[in-house]
Amino acid sequence: MIYPSDFEQKIGFDRIRRQTERLCASQRAREILAESGFMTDFRAVETALARCHEMREILLMEDDFPQDHFVDIHAVLRRVEAFGAYLLPEELVVVRRALTGIGELTAFLSRKEEKYLRLNELLVGVEAFPETVRRIDTIIDRFGAVKDTASAELQAIRRAISERQGQASKVLNRILRQGQASGVIDPEASLSVRDGRTVIPVSAANKRKINGFIHDESATGKTFYIEPIEVVELNNELKELGYSEKREIVRILTAFTDELRPEVPAIRVSGEFLAAIDFLRAKARWALANDGVKPILTDVPLIGWVNARHPLLVQALAKEGKKVVPLTLALDRRKHILVISGPNAGGKSVALKTVALLQYMLQCGFLIPASENSETGIFQNLFLDMGDEQSIDNDLSTYSSHLLNMKTMLRSANEASLVLIDEFGSGTEPVMGAAIAEAVLQKLEEKRVFAVITTHYANLKYYAAAAPGILNGAMAFDVQKIEPLFRLEIGKPGSSFAIEIARKIGLPEEIIRSATEKAGDQHVNIERQLREIARDKRYWEGKRDRIRIAEKRADELAEQYARELDELKAERGKLLKSAKEESRRLLDEANKSIEQTIREIRQSQADREKTKQARGKLERFKAESSAEDAEGARIEAKIERLREREANRMERKIKRGEEPVADTRRQKPAPVEKPLAVGDKVRIKGQNAIGEITQLTGAKAVIGIGQILTTIDSGRLERISPAEFRKITRERQAVTAHSAGYDTSKRRLNFHRQIDLRGERAVDALGAVREYIDEAVMLAIPEVKILHGKGTGALKEEIRRYLSTVDAVVSATDEDEKFGGAGITVVRLEA
Repeated sequence: MIYPSDFEQKIGFDRIRRQTERLCASQRAREILAESGFMTDFRAVETALARCHEMREILLMEDDFPQDHFVDIHAVLRRVEAFGAYLLPEELVVVRRALTGIGELTAFLSRKEEKYLRLNELLVGVEAFPETVRRIDTIIDRFGAVKDTASAELQAIRRAISERQGQASKVLNRILRQGQASGVIDPEASLSVRDGRTVIPVSAANKRKINGFIHDESATGKTFYIEPIEVVELNNELKELGYSEKREIVRILTAFTDELRPEVPAIRVSGEFLAAIDFLRAKARWALANDGVKPILTDVPLIGWVNARHPLLVQALAKEGKKVVPLTLALDRRKHILVISGPNAGGKSVALKTVALLQYMLQCGFLIPASENSETGIFQNLFLDMGDEQSIDNDLSTYSSHLLNMKTMLRSANEASLVLIDEFGSGTEPVMGAAIAEAVLQKLEEKRVFAVITTHYANLKYYAAAAPGILNGAMAFDVQKIEPLFRLEIGKPGSSFAIEIARKIGLPEEIIRSATEKAGDQHVNIERQLREIARDKRYWEGKRDRIRIAEKRADELAEQYARELDELKAERGKLLKSAKEESRRLLDEANKSIEQTIREIRQSQADREKTKQARGKLERFKAESSAEDAEGARIEAKIERLREREANRMERKIKRGEEPVADTRRQKPAPVEKPLAVGDKVRIKGQNAIGEITQLTGAKAVIGIGQILTTIDSGRLERISPAEFRKITRERQAVTAHSAGYDTSKRRLNFHRQIDLRGERAVDALGAVREYIDEAVMLAIPEVKILHGKGTGALKEEIRRYLSTVDAVVSATDEDEKFGGAGITVVRLEA
């Protein structure tokens, strides 16, 4: 049951219906829209929403969806059913377009049967009629004209017409030229057509000089149109051939219509399918334009909306460049009534209208503007009491009309009903009005009716606070700025802020003081307490948000540190492996060096100088080995310091709930480095180039970089250890080897320009985005798309924050509204 009869007009659904109607391409789709209404069967509602959702996905994701042949075939089929009637060429065009569209749609849905299951249910009993389309193509061309080849007889007739027209044209042109030469016909005159016959314009003075029949004269009577006697017979033949052509066309069209008549029932079924798809496409286009989504649907009365928005209000504010404050509320069997209070013009009525409109839209099969994680159920009855219902005809005052609505609601509402009452109890003497409203509210609670009610009455707020099945709600108000925030806050009653608003408007202070005294201390204190509750609530909400942000940063840092620690462990393993290999190599070199030293000492027969040189070589080798061991120890110490620093930061983070601060402990002074010497391994400062010093001359040094020798100022060089030199050299060799086997063209060909992250956790999604963007930059992809959905916007915000830190990202913007809007981020990269 929907009450009252003008429910759609009161909540604004009639405007939604008109907007959707303009998006329908065919008249039959508009009729289906007008016939569609409020549904109470769960399966029917779920099916309608699922089909609309699938169509929305098709319009958003499928570029090959056929949309060019949505026409209404039903009027044409009614003509076919009339025995003896035949279709005109333009009607054949309509039939061909409709059957072509049906064929393309059935082929498209059949290819994607597993993806769009609910839409494929519509294909039952639908035929494509390809033979009928081919038969029409033999009769008419793409402009709707009957082809010469539609029949052999028509082809012969049109050939004869063409020949006779050519003969008549030659004769008329000859007479025209002769008349112009003799001065009988005006030099500027040309052939004309009157009553389907070709004639020559002749002045009134010379009309007797041309033998023939007069068919017409000009409005002034100065010009007569004469058919020369020489072409009368030819024109007669053309007239007869024209009649023959029409008779043959009618015969062809009648024969085709007779062939089509037995197929009318099957074509009508397919035509209904085409209209249904057109209707669903219109609803899906409206949903895309208004951020409509399919919420979680349950088979019990329930409201669990997250970020719900009134679509008409969104449209109105968008023109002014403003945004709607979304509505979040939850009603279930335990808490099934919401009483909303707050200041005038604070958004109470808008919140109530949003509940009414979105629930009605949902049960009419429309996607609603809310978050996808919203949850809602099915109600059997909707009741609304809003606005002034006074009637002179029925002798009803404003309050009487409200009482009549209350009577209907109390008599008909049950546990599966949703009651919506605006300004509950208003319109009469406040004390009695408030008492009656409280009694009605108590009865609604006893009947376990779902309800959303707005009011200013304090007794209703008190009753709601004590009743087990009722929630208080307040429209937030900025006490400092004295302006509404249009945000619904559940769990506490709201103040009307009458004194504050009166003071802001400029009412005299003596009037305000007098009003405060008349209201009494008790009422003023209650209002003051409500304001203080609102202020404290905002403070603690801000505090909670700051703690949440700090915890979020802490989690991110923990993940980052864990990731870095894993990398360090992996690097440590590589270093240990490399150190073992280096140790074996050093041991082999040490053995060789010792053997060589012993050999040289023996060969020099214990010559003192030679022995001294050999021992010097051995000492230098020993020093290099010690330096490499020290370098390894330094790396181990660095890992240990980083581990300790991470532990300290985590401890501070947990204690404070804040981002860890940088370590400001005093560092030990760096040791003084020795001067560069021949044989030192060096790096050019500010660059990655490394080499070995082969010669030193004053401030100049000659270094070998690979197979190249170069001279450079020694001040631009910094010493590196032999172990670091060997490590960098091996890594570059590995990179070179990897690059040689990297097929960029193949990777670029297989690269997907869009990544879908819907449903992913923020941590997993950011890791995927990081790898995806790195790959795109390496392959020089200019633009990619990240599909993250809309939801609460948290995932989008995290992705955008990361993208802002990537140097290669030129811009990150929302996709066009037609293709997904804020649910897709378009990332443009440096070329």
